[in-house]
Amino acid sequence: MKILNRFTLTLLSFWMILPLAAQEAPANGSGQVLDKIVAKVDNNILLESDIQRAYLEALAQRQEGVTPPTRCEVFESLMVNKLMVAKAEIDSVVVTDAEVMLQTDQRFNMVLQQFGGNEETLAEVYGKTADQIKTEIEDVIKEQLIVQRMRGKITEGLTVSPAEVRAFYNAIPKDSLPLFTSEATVGQIVKKPEVSPKIKEEIFEKLRQFKQDILDGKSTFSELATAYSEDPGSRTQGGDLGFFRSGELAPEYEATALALKQGEISEPVESDFGIHLIQLLEKRNGSFNTRHILMIPKPSEDDLKKAERYLDSLKTEINNGTIEFAKAAKELSDDRNTSDNGGFFVDPATNSNRLSLRTLEDPVLYFTIDSMNVGDITKPIQFENPREGTMLRILYYKAKYPAHRANMEDDYEKLKAATLRKKEDELLGKWFVTAKEDVFIDIDPSYDRCNALEDRGK
Repeated sequence: MKILNRFTLTLLSFWMILPLAAQEAPANGSGQVLDKIVAKVDNNILLESDIQRAYLEALAQRQEGVTPPTRCEVFESLMVNKLMVAKAEIDSVVVTDAEVMLQTDQRFNMVLQQFGGNEETLAEVYGKTADQIKTEIEDVIKEQLIVQRMRGKITEGLTVSPAEVRAFYNAIPKDSLPLFTSEATVGQIVKKPEVSPKIKEEIFEKLRQFKQDILDGKSTFSELATAYSEDPGSRTQGGDLGFFRSGELAPEYEATALALKQGEISEPVESDFGIHLIQLLEKRNGSFNTRHILMIPKPSEDDLKKAERYLDSLKTEINNGTIEFAKAAKELSDDRNTSDNGGFFVDPATNSNRLSLRTLEDPVLYFTIDSMNVGDITKPIQFENPREGTMLRILYYKAKYPAHRANMEDDYEKLKAATLRKKEDELLGKWFVTAKEDVFIDIDPSYDRCNALEDRGK
């Protein structure tokens, strides 16, 4: 099996897979999709449905003018992912529950937003409860993070020089250069409304009353967490977070939890996630297990208006030339993902500020930018951050680039990323040859034609 130069499949983001999965028709007329295991790599299985979903996703995401992948290429790439997961267990490469939970919550909330935040509508469309969907997302996220970590370990320190980028570009026949769709450079400055002390104190008081009700035997911690906690990941488990190591949870949460005796309940404590009531369940071998009730302070209309006025004033200063947008974003924006880059969104595949609008994950953001002119700054716009709730932002449409064939001047960062991916694939091919000998691999005869176990370096 040769390196897939034109197509490298990474594990797919579940919030994008869901709409495709919903469109799949039952194969047997009974309301159930026929499925089967097509490969095993140690204890990791690959299903026919995994290949179908990945194949549909690859077709949906492919760029114009790029030859679509074959099902064998999709199968091969997913097999490599399974091999990486199996090898990660052998090589003690792990991801923490905290990482998985955080990303699972983010992806689930993005899916939920497509249905107006209504879990009943989501369940009706997919024929699964919100908790079942979330469990499936969690499994995908965990594998994705392991694959990313293993790939990073294998390719650690790998770089490419400008000369290698130029050689890569010159090796592409001119009539085969990819056609890039129109692109844009877009920035944001985000303001998180400051919740009034009165609202926070009401939550503190409510959690204190919960603690007293538990101590008086009127309710159990689990009952109150299930009924009132705003942490979707632990609410259905009675607030139980499972075991975490030191440094994996918010500092305020961890410090409070570790100061408790087993079974003891804390006073309410605030972190970046909200206000928690915590019970320590167990300490074991340098890790600890807790459960909590999380309540998130919601800004009032006055709080939102205050944040809106702040951004309006900042917009005026930028338009008047008092401060540059990038400087204001770097110093004043509350969004950590974009502030270090002067507020500008980055294409994660290329590290470039130039990105197609389809790269933006938020559909509302996409349509807002699509209606703007270059140079415009919007009025303050409310939006929902999956982790931090209601926030406001102003958007800046800095530049637009027309559709064009790839060239060194306009697309150096993209070509650099492609050159690095090719170099990584070559290294992964060599890794594959030796790694496959360390695990048990069984492939269904229906996929023997793909020759997935052949030397990838050939």
